[in-house]
Amino acid sequence: MQSKKIVITGGHLAPALAVISELQKRSLPAGRQGDWEIYYLGRKTAMEESNTSSVESRVIPTLGVEFIPISTGRLQRRFTRYTIPSLLRIPLGFFQALVQLRRIKPDVICSFGGYVSVPVVVVGKLLRIPILTHEQTVVFGLASKINSFFADKVAVSFKESLAHFPKSKVVLTGNPIREEIFQFQKPSWFQPPVSNFQFRTIYITGGNQGSSVINSAVLEILPKLLEKFIVIHQCGDFDYGFVDETTATLGQRLKERYFLSNFVSHDEIGWVLSSANLIISRAGINTVCEIAILGRPAIFIPIPWSFQDEQAKNAKMLVEAGIAEILPQSQLSGKTLLEKISQMMENLEKYQKNAQKAKSLITLDGGKRLVDEIVSLKR
Repeated sequence: MQSKKIVITGGHLAPALAVISELQKRSLPAGRQGDWEIYYLGRKTAMEESNTSSVESRVIPTLGVEFIPISTGRLQRRFTRYTIPSLLRIPLGFFQALVQLRRIKPDVICSFGGYVSVPVVVVGKLLRIPILTHEQTVVFGLASKINSFFADKVAVSFKESLAHFPKSKVVLTGNPIREEIFQFQKPSWFQPPVSNFQFRTIYITGGNQGSSVINSAVLEILPKLLEKFIVIHQCGDFDYGFVDETTATLGQRLKERYFLSNFVSHDEIGWVLSSANLIISRAGINTVCEIAILGRPAIFIPIPWSFQDEQAKNAKMLVEAGIAEILPQSQLSGKTLLEKISQMMENLEKYQKNAQKAKSLITLDGGKRLVDEIVSLKR
């Protein structure tokens, strides 16, 4: 049996990890013919104007998957000093995609959206490679709209999205959930003194890259939080040095309840999410789905400039399910964040009772369904 080759591309890492895991499960033992050969074409850096490595460039190689950087540009919604350089890189992205796809000769391409996926999908269509594109949200960005035009099959996470595409190519799979969120082994770095186990735990994250506005609000109230709670704070690479230096002045008693990290790895995230009594987070769809499936109470601070207010719409799903609250970024300060945390902690049991309702919103076997569709496309 010949090896099957797949190129995965896009800016949404969590569902890609779920699909990679499912593909590897279906592969024969290493070194045997018939394995899936997986290649990931993605961003080298976290942001176009940054030198910080992207999360996918760090995580994907640890899975035994070849990571291939694509240096493409994108159409930006706001004109900045990076707009023209970004536009000039768009042809480069198409050239790199052509070179890599002709080298790999994949049987199928699976896209998870984002500007980096567009040249891969368009060139893949020109090379007559079967293409599946998956959309995680109900709201479709420009990249997803372009990709859906060229794709042979469009997979969606929610039934509300089915009406947006031709019946001949759209399929409901749900959003793939990475297996790691169901792994609950405590990380070695989390070792609070036994005397602190009486405290509830808050996990604060601004996403893989972190969020300066969230970090600033947290620093305003951190001593007050640590008087009552254990805090796990994922602040991102950009702010890590500043946050670490600022919190160095905390007294020893409070330091023992504070755990700072620039990035929580994919094999640690399951324990962190499941161990938190309250999660404070942005509202990207993958984060929302993972919080829902674990039934954890959350405060969402949606990115206000997300396309068509996508993150606010994501967060509202769990607000309506009764396990979350929204704190708009326009209202965010240390004071308002502390008030919202206090309000939710005082009523935590009320939110916890709605965990099952939140879990019912998510399709557990989205990764399996998506891979079934991938397999059906292979010629």
